[in-house]
Amino acid sequence: MLNKKMKHNKIKNTGILFELLTRQITADLMESDTSKAVNLVKKYFKNGTEIGKEYQLYKILTETKYNTESRAETLVDAVLDSRNKLNSTSIRREKYNLIKEVRESYKEKDFFNTKINNYKVLASIYNLFQHKEEIAPDEYVATKFTIIEGITSTTKAHKTNKTYEYLKKQEKDLRILAYSTLVEKFNKKYSNLTEKQKKLIREYINNISNTNKLREYVNSEVEEVKDTLKSQLKKVDDKVTQIKLTEVMNQIDGLKKGNVVSDKQVVSMMRYYELIEEIDNVAN
Repeated sequence: MLNKKMKHNKIKNTGILFELLTRQITADLMESDTSKAVNLVKKYFKNGTEIGKEYQLYKILTETKYNTESRAETLVDAVLDSRNKLNSTSIRREKYNLIKEVRESYKEKDFFNTKINNYKVLASIYNLFQHKEEIAPDEYVATKFTIIEGITSTTKAHKTNKTYEYLKKQEKDLRILAYSTLVEKFNKKYSNLTEKQKKLIREYINNISNTNKLREYVNSEVEEVKDTLKSQLKKVDDKVTQIKLTEVMNQIDGLKKGNVVSDKQVVSMMRYYELIEEIDNVAN
C-alpha cells in the first residue's frame, strides 16, 4: 500500500542504539570499573552479526561526505541495495534481544531519553531501510533527500569549550556517531580529564570490536607510564613516597595481562594518568 505513513521507532534504530550504548560506556566507566554496555556492544555489533552489518551502512550514510547530490544519491542507492541483501529476520531477532538486555541492564527512560544530534538523518535512514517498499513515492523522495542533504552538507561551526575543540580535531579517526553527545557529558561532568585520559577513552570506544589494536595501544601506554614514573621518582625526596611509587610501578605490568583489555584495566590506566598529573603538580 503506497500511502502507508512511515513511523520511526527510536528504540529500534540501529544507529541510535549504537550511539546510546557508546555514550553509556563513558558514563559507566566514570562511575565504576565495569560497563554492561561494553559487553552489549561486543556481543551485538561484532563482525558477523546482522546488526553489525546494518550499523556499518548507517555509518557510511552519516560519515561519508560528497560535494555533489548525484554522487550522494548514487551512494544512497548502493547502500540500500546492500541493506536489501541483509537477513531482516536475523536483524529483528538480534535487535529484540539487544533491546531486552538494555532494559534489563539500565532504566529505559534514562537510557533512551537523550538528545541525538543527528536524529533527523538517523530517523530517515531507519525509515528508508524499514519502509522502502511500502511508502508513498513523495514521502520516499523526501526521506531520501534528507539523507542526501546530510551527505552533501558542510559541518557548521559550534560555539563550545576546549573539550569540544579537542575532540573535533579527531573527527576523522572517530568510529561512533554524534560525538557531540559525549562532548556534552564531558563538558558537564568530566572537564578536568587530562589529554591522556581523553585519548584513552576515545581509543577504548573506537576499538571495542578491535581487541588487538586496543591491547597494543594499552601495552604501549603502560611502557610510557613506567618510563614517566621512573623519571618522576628521581624528583621525589620523601622516602615513603618513593617506596609507594616503586610499588605502583611494579604493579602496572598487570595491565598488560590478557588478550582483551578489561574495563578494570582501562579504569586503572585512567588512575595512573591522574597519578602522573598529581606528581607533576607537586614537583612543579
